[in-house]
Amino acid sequence: MSIRVVIADDQGIVRAGLSTILTGQPGIEVVGQAPDGLAAVSLARRLRPDVCLFDIRMPALDGIEATRLLAGPDVAQPLAVVVITTFDTDENIYGALRAGARGFLLKGAEPDQLVQAVHAAAKGDALIDPAVTGRLLATFARTHPAVTPAQPVTPLTDREEDVLGRVARGATNAEIARELHISMSTVKFHLAGLMTKLATRNRVELALWAYQTNRLS
Repeated sequence: MSIRVVIADDQGIVRAGLSTILTGQPGIEVVGQAPDGLAAVSLARRLRPDVCLFDIRMPALDGIEATRLLAGPDVAQPLAVVVITTFDTDENIYGALRAGARGFLLKGAEPDQLVQAVHAAAKGDALIDPAVTGRLLATFARTHPAVTPAQPVTPLTDREEDVLGRVARGATNAEIARELHISMSTVKFHLAGLMTKLATRNRVELALWAYQTNRLS
């Protein structure tokens, strides 16, 4: 079945561009578009898409508040939201993640990153734009200095270490496969193994663990 997506952005040309990228991918269907946050929330509640793709700066209701209404901690049946924006301030990044977003992308991201973020969100995973990953991790480490990461019962293999390091630096699955000369299915196999060993739920938590255990030095 196709991943059903709702797009919300106050610029029609941006909505059209995002829709063109996504509808050109097998297994993704854009089922609705909205020009502002209020319309986006109403549309998403009516259509119940698999993924919502929201801009932050929108009239009537911004993307972060729209995300909170659809995916926040008080929502009984949260939807998957990916926030995409031109503005990469810490306030926007943390605001989106705290509101329940499963992804954060800059509008300058490559099309394959957008597609990966949609697929990740649909599966309950999370993907953060590589351009902001380093700052996100550094800020987390600075604000959570006492956090001691759990150690895996079974040590990581050399290949898992290779994959983990690249995830922590924001590499996509395609980039990891290319750099390590392995297939995409092998990358996914190692990611699943890492999440099991480290009791993490997504790429962001893997990256945080790598940062906390000094694997980015």
